[in-house]
Amino acid sequence: MKSSSPKAQSSTSQTESYSTGSMRILEGLEPVRKRPGMYIGSTGPTGLHHLIWEVVDNSVDEAMAGHCSRIDVTILEDGGCCVSDNGRGIPTDPHPEHPELTGVDIALTKLHGGGKFGEGGGYKVSGGLHGVGVSVVNALSSRLIVDVYRNGKHYNVEYAKGGVPQGKLKVVGEAKNKTGTIITFWPDPTVFEETEFRTQTVVERLQVMAFLNRNLEIRFTDKRKEHSFSETFRYSGGISDYVKHLNVSKESLFKKVGYYSQAEYDQEVEVSFQWNTGYYEGIHSYANGIATSEGGMHEEGFRKALTNVVNKYARLKNALKEKEDNLLGEDIREGLTAIVSVRLAEPQFEGQTKAKLGNVSMRSLVERATNEKLAEWLEENPREANQIVQKAIQGARARIAARQARDLTRRKSALDGAGLPGKLVDCSSRDARETEIFIVEGNSAGGSAKDARDPRTQAVLPIRGKILNVERARLDKMLRNTEIQALISAIGAGVAEDFDVSKIRYNKIIILADADVDGSHIRTLLLTFFYRQMKALVESGNVFVAQPPLYSTLIGKEKIYLKDEPAKNAFLADNPNHKNEFQRLKGLGEMDFSELRDTTMDVAKRSLLRIEVEQAAIADEMCSVLMGDDVESRRAFIQQNAKDVRFLDI
Repeated sequence: MKSSSPKAQSSTSQTESYSTGSMRILEGLEPVRKRPGMYIGSTGPTGLHHLIWEVVDNSVDEAMAGHCSRIDVTILEDGGCCVSDNGRGIPTDPHPEHPELTGVDIALTKLHGGGKFGEGGGYKVSGGLHGVGVSVVNALSSRLIVDVYRNGKHYNVEYAKGGVPQGKLKVVGEAKNKTGTIITFWPDPTVFEETEFRTQTVVERLQVMAFLNRNLEIRFTDKRKEHSFSETFRYSGGISDYVKHLNVSKESLFKKVGYYSQAEYDQEVEVSFQWNTGYYEGIHSYANGIATSEGGMHEEGFRKALTNVVNKYARLKNALKEKEDNLLGEDIREGLTAIVSVRLAEPQFEGQTKAKLGNVSMRSLVERATNEKLAEWLEENPREANQIVQKAIQGARARIAARQARDLTRRKSALDGAGLPGKLVDCSSRDARETEIFIVEGNSAGGSAKDARDPRTQAVLPIRGKILNVERARLDKMLRNTEIQALISAIGAGVAEDFDVSKIRYNKIIILADADVDGSHIRTLLLTFFYRQMKALVESGNVFVAQPPLYSTLIGKEKIYLKDEPAKNAFLADNPNHKNEFQRLKGLGEMDFSELRDTTMDVAKRSLLRIEVEQAAIADEMCSVLMGDDVESRRAFIQQNAKDVRFLDI
């Protein structure tokens, strides 16, 4: 009889070792620490800030229920975060079915438990769905303190790392004429990649929450010495003020901001809108105060009804003739800024991050409200309605012209073979995984970059001056621009809806501009083009910004490079006896090719340089302040709004 093979024996051994005893039941908050990404998306900056959102959302739920008028968010000097509200306070009495647990115990230590599931005096409308919010914050904090003011008493309890209670909830004082909850927490550094909150990220989110909750006052304070800052948000106009805010740096098509709302049963919708003279739509949707970045049924209902209403109005007023085709949704939404905010008792989000709303009934409500109320608004505002229709008609004509221009571009490329621009200095490697292209301004900079590059893997594309601002130009005009054509041809993956990131000829698209305001302007124009017309290129992390230094100096025989004025000041603070002069490197064309190679183009040396480049992300409304004549506005924009672009760490 033959013995079984080693493979068969191994399989049998593994089967025998796998039994019920191999299974493990995760208790309490342990699942959160085991798989934090399931609950907060990631352990990077996004997940870190998600902790604040979870706590603030609970306070906002109190506001939506009519029990809270003020929320304070404070970043403490030691990096912790404190969120307080003047709501009802988390219940402190024992649970009738689980007398060993108070309401605070349930909210802070039990997953899928809380007022979002209860009957009666809990929450009719809430951003919470799974009941894991603040308990997740507790699980992922190194320390968390809860203070509750309720029933004339001040209650307190503290939790250690991982949500371990340090004693029972106890009364520590009186609370005369005061109610509310204060939660103070410190993110666990063993969980998160970094634990430093970004002021701008928090402020932007809190401002949106204030817009979505009319007359709710939200105060933010950053007590960290290097970030000292405070601001208060309160908007009596609600989402109409939000639309004005989004369009403040754009040229509005008309001054009025439209608004309508409708409610039925246990759900309601608010919509506010205004068109601007630009060419990109900005529809922002929310469900129970939660941003639904991937849209959902409410946004779908709005888009469908908007197209229907405007086409009906255009035909009624004879702006569209009988034989003319209907306007497409993209024509009508060109230049539209709109907020669609819904509230409902049982939201059906897709996933814990709540990026998409799935309630079919909400699509019906939004569609009915838009068909009725928007039609009324157009009739009551004929001047504005005519401007909307005429802009949409122009958009339709431009769409047809852009399609013809794209077809012409495709034909040209086919006739020209590879269709590469003549000024492109290409690299010899054809393996896109190892190649990079530097986009530089002018022939002099192009010459320096050409001499400094590695000809095997680095290509150089000089462009002339500031490219067309695509934020203010339709696609048909853009495709006729020489510099834009050169960029499209060099990257080789198409443009707009034809863009296919898998076909790019270079793995890294690196913007290399001068270290001054004009260089920043050029970088922003290029980022705008990539974000608007090759968005997948940005989202996949293929776009980089290389910032050459502004100064150099000598320490002995060694040349030191300094990124900017603050870097120079920091260097002088560390080297008060430094006597050598500083050379200001005004432009790439004035830099010796060896300097350019040492600071930017030598892959091996990049990691050796101590030039810090801030990493941030491009907002949907990225380029609205862009190209005014105000240098300070441009600089502020570049500093604050350059997101989701990976910066080349030089």
